[in-house]
Amino acid sequence: MASTAPRFDLPTIEAETRPFWDALRQGVLMLGRCDSCARIHYYPRPMCPHCWSEAVTLVPAGGRGTLYTWSTVFVNDLPPFNAKLPYIAAQVDLDEGVRVTTIITGAAPEDLSIGMPVEVGFEAISDDVTIPVFSPAGS
Repeated sequence: MASTAPRFDLPTIEAETRPFWDALRQGVLMLGRCDSCARIHYYPRPMCPHCWSEAVTLVPAGGRGTLYTWSTVFVNDLPPFNAKLPYIAAQVDLDEGVRVTTIITGAAPEDLSIGMPVEVGFEAISDDVTIPVFSPAGS
């Protein structure tokens, strides 16, 4: 029997962000690039958070970065996170210069170190939503 509990991990997908979510479902992490000031940003949105230009283009990320910080989550009462405990919440600095909040997979907390190289993977959390997750590079 399927759970009827509300989910707290599903984003609202709007027309402006659909290309980002569609790309994730195809295994591609996209970043926003401002056509006016040339700065990269994450998460992609219809206007540049640096200069407020609406001339933003989605560009694929290389998918590599370094681990900025992490924390092992042992308590989270919200579904479906409560069924995944413990998990590793993290921030990753992508090679493109933006920081991504994510989850680390494929490694135990004791195997992680600040500055270690990581690479993107993709986890389908529903039929419509895939999220980027990261694991140690080469694992």
